[in-house]
Amino acid sequence: MSAFNPVWGLVLILGVILGYFIRRQVASRRASSIEERLKKQTEEAKAKSKEIILEAQEKAAALLEEIKKEEKESKVQLGRLEERLIRKEESLEKQAADLVDQEKRLGAEIEKLKGLKQEVDSLKQNTVRELERISGLSRAEAKDLLVAKIKSDYNEELALAIQKLEREKRDELEKKSLEVMTVAIQRYARSHVSDITTTVFNLKDEDLKGKIIGREGRNIRALERATGVEFVIDETPESILISSFDPARREVARLALEKLIKDGRIQPAKIEEKVEEAKQELNKKIMEIGEAAAYEVGIYDLPKEIIQLLGRLHFRTSYGQNVLLNCIETAHLAAMIAAELGLDPEVAKKAGLLHDIGKAIDHEVQGSHVDLGRKILKKYNIQNEVIEAMEAHHEEYPFASPEAYIVAAADALSASRPGARRDTIENYIKRLGELEKIAAGFDGVKNAYAVSAGREIRIFVVPEKIDDFGALQLAKNIAGKVQSDLKYPGEIKVNVIREIRAVEYAR
Repeated sequence: MSAFNPVWGLVLILGVILGYFIRRQVASRRASSIEERLKKQTEEAKAKSKEIILEAQEKAAALLEEIKKEEKESKVQLGRLEERLIRKEESLEKQAADLVDQEKRLGAEIEKLKGLKQEVDSLKQNTVRELERISGLSRAEAKDLLVAKIKSDYNEELALAIQKLEREKRDELEKKSLEVMTVAIQRYARSHVSDITTTVFNLKDEDLKGKIIGREGRNIRALERATGVEFVIDETPESILISSFDPARREVARLALEKLIKDGRIQPAKIEEKVEEAKQELNKKIMEIGEAAAYEVGIYDLPKEIIQLLGRLHFRTSYGQNVLLNCIETAHLAAMIAAELGLDPEVAKKAGLLHDIGKAIDHEVQGSHVDLGRKILKKYNIQNEVIEAMEAHHEEYPFASPEAYIVAAADALSASRPGARRDTIENYIKRLGELEKIAAGFDGVKNAYAVSAGREIRIFVVPEKIDDFGALQLAKNIAGKVQSDLKYPGEIKVNVIREIRAVEYAR
């Protein structure tokens, strides 16, 4: 290893010194460059801030000028408004002064008229007194004498004239009324078929009767118990006769039987399910029937509840006549008669359609169908003119309008058509309804159905309320009540049915 060379050491020291000075020079230049940039940015920021301040001052000046302008316009408008108010006030003062002058003139005229009236009354009294002095009669005596004279001279002529006028007027009214009713009847023609108490259900296969009857008759008994009708199976081939005085029950039984045959499984549990489905379907059908009836008549503003009740009238009869058809016919006839007489056909038509709406309510609600109908129409805010026109068709209420007479006449025309009604059917249905009502009035009774043309009443009781001995006593009590309250030929079988079902679910 060679010895340290002093030259190289000197070179190294010089290099270090030179590097230091170079780095210092570079750092000095870099610091000068940063200082210049900062100075330049500061100057730019100051210039920009001056521009912003100038712009803000210009905007403030413009805004102040605009405010001054708006203030000036407001002062002008207020001045104009003040001038108008002053002119209006002057006009009102002038009108008030004119009114005061007119009031004074009218007061003077009234006083003048009072004076003239007093003079006339005085002259009249003087004239009457002079006439009484000349004739020797008082005013009352002269009046009685004059009336007696006229009556004696013209009594016979007046009587003949009055009789002639009455006869001619009566003949004219009868002729006109006959003409109006004839025109109305001829313009509206509907076939009349009295409803009966049976419905025929046709079968595709005679073997279906065995399925419907079931083993030992359990299916047919379940059907009759659930629907409240009587099924007559063996009388006609390939058909079943559904018998009940209630058309709604017959329709439920028909729909349920149709659903059971379509399903193919006819058993007690399925029967109850299909009967409930049939009842729900009947409710929908009732709504559709009510809507169709209102549409046929041309009334479109009835509430849904009224439409539902109208549909229920399709399953009500009056002396064998379908109540809904009677209402539709009454509406058409009433509208035509009202139009012929120059009255309001819309009021007459609506009153005719709704005149028997109370018959849609079941017997559980007390009151005549007219009272029930009035309450229903008032509840759903039907026009008072319509209520007044429908409430008098049985003369329970006074005839409050000409349309009331028209509705009563139209109802009578609809009911009196040949073949429209049968009194015997109505009496029969009324007796069956009373029979069911008597049975339903006892405590613990769930359902009561009159079957076999009223020869039997089947009563289903709540098993929790009525025990076996109670069922026997209930049958005796109902039989005694029927025997004391109803008049009927032959005998009526009272059949009380108590059934207990135990249901559990295995999970």
